[in-house]
Amino acid sequence: MTTQHFTDLDLCVDQLIESLDKNIVMGVPLGIGKPNQFINALYAKAKQDPSISLKIITALSLERPKTAPGLEARFLEPVFDRLFDGYVELDYVADIKKQVVPDNIQICEFFFKSGSMLKNDYAQQNYISSNYTHVARDMIDQGANLLAQQVSKGSYQGKHYLSLSSNPDVTIDLMPLIRQEQERGKTIKLVAQINDQLPFMLNDALVAEDEFDCIIDNKAFYSTLFAPPNMPVSAVDFAIGMHASALIRDGGTLQIGIGSLGDAIVYASILRNTQNETFRQVLSQLGGEHYQPLIDKVGDLAPFSEGLYGSSEMFVNGFLHLIKNNIVKRKVYENLHIQRLVNDNKIQENLTPDCLDQLVESGFFGDMFHETQIETAKYFGIFNDKVTWKFNQVYLEDHILGTNPHDPELIKKLKNHGLGSKLKHGIIMHGGFFLGPKDFYQALFDMTEAEHESISMTSVGHVNQLLINEDLIFAQRKDARFINTGLMATLNGAVVSDGLESGKIVSGVGGQYNFVSMAHAIPSARSILLIRSTRTSKGEVSSNIIWNYGHTTIPRHLRDIVITEYGVADLRGKTDSEVIQAMLNITDSRFQAPLLEEAKQNGKIPNSYQIPDAFKNNKPEAVAEIIQQYQQNGLFPTFPLGTDFTEQELQIGACLKKLKAIQSSKAELFKTVLKAFSHENLEEQAKPYLQRMAMNATLNKKEQIEKKLFIHQLSESGLLA
Repeated sequence: MTTQHFTDLDLCVDQLIESLDKNIVMGVPLGIGKPNQFINALYAKAKQDPSISLKIITALSLERPKTAPGLEARFLEPVFDRLFDGYVELDYVADIKKQVVPDNIQICEFFFKSGSMLKNDYAQQNYISSNYTHVARDMIDQGANLLAQQVSKGSYQGKHYLSLSSNPDVTIDLMPLIRQEQERGKTIKLVAQINDQLPFMLNDALVAEDEFDCIIDNKAFYSTLFAPPNMPVSAVDFAIGMHASALIRDGGTLQIGIGSLGDAIVYASILRNTQNETFRQVLSQLGGEHYQPLIDKVGDLAPFSEGLYGSSEMFVNGFLHLIKNNIVKRKVYENLHIQRLVNDNKIQENLTPDCLDQLVESGFFGDMFHETQIETAKYFGIFNDKVTWKFNQVYLEDHILGTNPHDPELIKKLKNHGLGSKLKHGIIMHGGFFLGPKDFYQALFDMTEAEHESISMTSVGHVNQLLINEDLIFAQRKDARFINTGLMATLNGAVVSDGLESGKIVSGVGGQYNFVSMAHAIPSARSILLIRSTRTSKGEVSSNIIWNYGHTTIPRHLRDIVITEYGVADLRGKTDSEVIQAMLNITDSRFQAPLLEEAKQNGKIPNSYQIPDAFKNNKPEAVAEIIQQYQQNGLFPTFPLGTDFTEQELQIGACLKKLKAIQSSKAELFKTVLKAFSHENLEEQAKPYLQRMAMNATLNKKEQIEKKLFIHQLSESGLLA
């Protein structure tokens, strides 16, 4: 393949349009792997020329968050100006939001930012429902003839590479399918746009330049990465995180997702590792003793000695914190014999002479030495550079050793002079894509080469399933805990995560079904689904544990472990009656009675059954009280993994949150307004906060009321003393 290099974006786009006969089906990665400038240029050409047919297949099209007018905008807009300065927006996202995408263009996505497209008919109609592992296949079936991706460039071991960086997820799976289509005569183009703001990731993310037809490299396109700030973690989230962390087994495997629940699990795991007595105390107060038999069976409460291996479709910021805290540190190896011996503690990272006996016994070398086995052994550090393969025999420097791995003298010489010191190329983290705050990207940049070598960004075909070298995956992912989130769960153990019974899509299936299915396939694995027990809309509280629902993401026959802030329900292999009892035990007590009655009316639980007294106090204030008592001593901070907000902004944000809660009740709001206007004038004391909110001058009556309410809440919070 002859690779063309461009600095002129329009020239590249024009050539591609011509070579593809104005009929383009373009696949682009989700998240930050999109080459936004290239996409915008192609989109603009298609908008100008109706004879161009353009279909874009992608997911998670990121945009700067929008704010509601008023106090929220005054607070958040300066933050967003700071966080997203230099980020290039995707033009098609604005047109989707306005639902004005031209007829000759179609934008199809298989995953939305949660809740962002619920009221958008265009996006809903063009949504593609696919497991993440099927996206590459589906892109080819849709006729993809253009793949465009943002990449980084650099050198590794003296060779120049491009790195797929944040998004090898679908690209690695797509490339062999593209080659097959090209061999059949189909024209498919691959485009890389370089951005030096992307971290240069190693291992499977490395690709040669000639894998791409076109490379766009212009410093003008080295733009800011989309960096969403960490979300605040509530008492409910912390409680869920505590329960989940108790089911993570030391020496096992971990998968978690983005968001406050993932951050809560990370914080709880760090607490377990660094302040174990406190961790146990908090867990006990949250009701951990109710599922102690499950902890004994599948979990662990001790600090992480052996550590965890991360295998997650998304390499989230939380994993970086687990790595820094020496929790994610268990290494896996891309060789079945080595991995099994490591699992059985027959080989350690620091090699000893008897490891050769173990390797011979395991069948690593077979009945005779071959070149590939010698090279594999050297790659993993088992042999040093004194060992070579020449003339179809093993050599130790210039001495012939032969080809028989069962020759005691040969093995003795290798032990004495040919043995390496440490196992090499161990991986502590496999991920499909990454997305996170600014300090996450900076930390990836600041890693040493050895640290980069221990992290492998790879395909979802590898991370999310077992089809690629199943025996090795079984060995690597021992004691896996695949932890994901859901919106609702039924009393029968089905989980709703991606959509509503109206057919509207909230987000997408992504990899959740893959991980749940995989948890049932790996003997020592478990699927853990996290559900907040209630939700509040327009001041009305509803249960997220329900009797039945017209849409499910995870069917009841794949039920396993469900967690709410009130505890853990172990559902695997249980009868329907037992499942319903377990789910009622983790339901908010305000909704237990009607749900139990519904189960009785449908004959799914004995009429005589009563909810045990131990679970009748499932109330949010009880959970909040437990977490808050530790927060007074500096534990369970609102932003446990750090924040982009300043201290003043955190104070303002807390006040605005309280004001929002007040505004949900007209009576409470009226009462607060009266107080705000009757109290002394504290405007001078509030001046720094008013300046930050650009509220020194007010233009209308509404703003005057907002200002008074804001000052009142600052005073109530003790910030104006």
